[in-house]
Amino acid sequence: MASDRQKSAGPGHVAIIMDGNGRWAQSRGRPRLFGHHAGAKRVRQIVEACPELGVKYLTIFAFSTENWKRTQVEVAGLMSLFRRYITKEARALKEEGVRVRFIGDRVRLDDKLVALMDELETLTEENDRVHLTIALNYGGRDEVARATKRLAQDVAAGRLDPEGVDEETLPRYLDTCVLPDPDLVIRTSGEARISNFLLWQSAYAEYEFIDTLWPDFSPEIFSDLVGNYGNRERRYGAVPA
Repeated sequence: MASDRQKSAGPGHVAIIMDGNGRWAQSRGRPRLFGHHAGAKRVRQIVEACPELGVKYLTIFAFSTENWKRTQVEVAGLMSLFRRYITKEARALKEEGVRVRFIGDRVRLDDKLVALMDELETLTEENDRVHLTIALNYGGRDEVARATKRLAQDVAAGRLDPEGVDEETLPRYLDTCVLPDPDLVIRTSGEARISNFLLWQSAYAEYEFIDTLWPDFSPEIFSDLVGNYGNRERRYGAVPA
């Protein structure tokens, strides 16, 4: 953990709740899926901006466990968009040094999408310029529940001593076990809630809630928010000296 009192040059890991695609489209008299397509294009620009800003890890919230409640048309359109995005962007991500990981429960996703996800993870596994993590069918509570189940199974099998379980144990069972915790969490679209995103991991993250809708979230806005992070004092529970 960082020292009790620290100003950071910038966040190494940024997590983004990409909100506002539907409203962006509707404000233009277009269907919600039009906004999701625009939002997908924006992802590439933000990923490309990361190295210059010193952001090594970027985690984006693409589809939550609660998003299944949307209309069948929108859900089907999103799943199709994810398949097309992976197919279209795979080569560019590989060539640009981006390592891609997916977090979330894959059980409910269709086999073709899961196969594409697996292929992209394998294709980019040697990359290290930017680590892009895509949260797909992800929910923070669901993640903790699944992690706790695996932990309990290890206890029952005698692989883990329950007396040794502490706050360092559970993270080893989370979907993000190989990632550092986020330093900065950004939510677009003017909503000021975290919507079940990275609940455990974001315990000490800084938050930025901004009014900009995701398709309008430019690299310039991203740069400003990353710069603002460097002006924040990171005390981790301590008081200023």
